[in-house]
Amino acid sequence: MRIFELKNVPLEVAGWNVKNRVKFGYYTPDDYYEALVDKLVQPSTRWIDVGSGRDLFPSNRRLAEELSKRARRLVGVDPSPNVHDNPFIHDRHQCLLEEVRTDERFDLATLRMVAEHVRDPAGLVRTLSGLLDPGGLAVIYTINLVSPVSAVSWATPMWFHHAAKRVLWRTEERDTFPVAYKMNTHRALRRWFAQGGFDERYFTRLDDCRSFAGFKSLNLAELSLWKVLHTAGVPYPENCLLGVYQKR
Repeated sequence: MRIFELKNVPLEVAGWNVKNRVKFGYYTPDDYYEALVDKLVQPSTRWIDVGSGRDLFPSNRRLAEELSKRARRLVGVDPSPNVHDNPFIHDRHQCLLEEVRTDERFDLATLRMVAEHVRDPAGLVRTLSGLLDPGGLAVIYTINLVSPVSAVSWATPMWFHHAAKRVLWRTEERDTFPVAYKMNTHRALRRWFAQGGFDERYFTRLDDCRSFAGFKSLNLAELSLWKVLHTAGVPYPENCLLGVYQKR
């Protein structure tokens, strides 16, 4: 609730999308991810954010600013030049994580919507292990391979991804990247991190009712379906994965 209130205007002047979510008692996967990171970042935390892009939290710049000031050290890594537009990181590397050359070690690594783009999971986990101190945590927030949107994304070319995301979520082409889907099931995440010397400390699936967040009637139908399935104890088909892995 703190995260929800931090990112949204007072309810009486909020738009229909926010009011719909309150009405149905629904929080987005972003809300849960942001709340988890907010809990983990302390004044002593040395934090590396992988896939930083232009924002730590695209839907919550107030929290990004707050955690940027709270953390002892915050380093961003991204192969895209977008990383140079990120105002919240203290230092940056424009490269793949495996290409980072530093003597720094960290307590926390976050990968927000990054795992779906990774083509060498073993190399990524091995690099994370080298960058984290023993007991350090890696937080993975990504889409689920078996969700409908992921299945469509996997089966369609990049030009379709750009067009669909522009219509549904009003994103820019520079914020859409090729996908690999080698780490996008719970089983795959556990396997890759176990092989890399990590123990799973937390895992959950987060229901994602944002496919039609820009269309009032469709979003209402989406949330209504979610409520029915949630009440019946049936998993919602569209969901994201959130896991925490601790270096041994």
